[in-house]
Amino acid sequence: MARLERRLKKPSLVRDSLGRLVFIDDAGVEHVDVHAVRAFPITAPSAGISLMDSAGKELFWFTSLAAIPEEDRALLMEELAAREFMPVIEQISSVSSYATPSIWLVQTDRGETRLRLNGEENIRRVAGNTLLISDANGVQYLVRDSSQLNKHSRKLLDRFL
Repeated sequence: MARLERRLKKPSLVRDSLGRLVFIDDAGVEHVDVHAVRAFPITAPSAGISLMDSAGKELFWFTSLAAIPEEDRALLMEELAAREFMPVIEQISSVSSYATPSIWLVQTDRGETRLRLNGEENIRRVAGNTLLISDANGVQYLVRDSSQLNKHSRKLLDRFL
């Protein structure tokens, strides 16, 4: 009786012909259409990354981005960028009213935009001076450190906190 040998491989990531992310585990089994998810996307974005199958089952856990080989890290970062859309507010230029709802004109890391704030409850303090602002369309904006905003931006923001 012939013995089948399973060659163990190092886990790796590739894209298939349809552009889906494929995870090849250490036994060489291919898991198609996997998704990368950060455990702590705001407070520790480079720590705790999970690979999930299409049913939401965890396939693999990376303790940090630094632990991932460079070629796999590039694919993982592409996947995370496509999944996560959270512009970072760098400056608040103006607000239409100090009462809500109000329209805010903000500068983000992705350019200038307008957002509609329905209520003060849509501004959440995450940790320390980090804030998460949800607009009327459900888009979430991040303020990494409100104390690092310019004086005008802090003054406008303080009216809503």
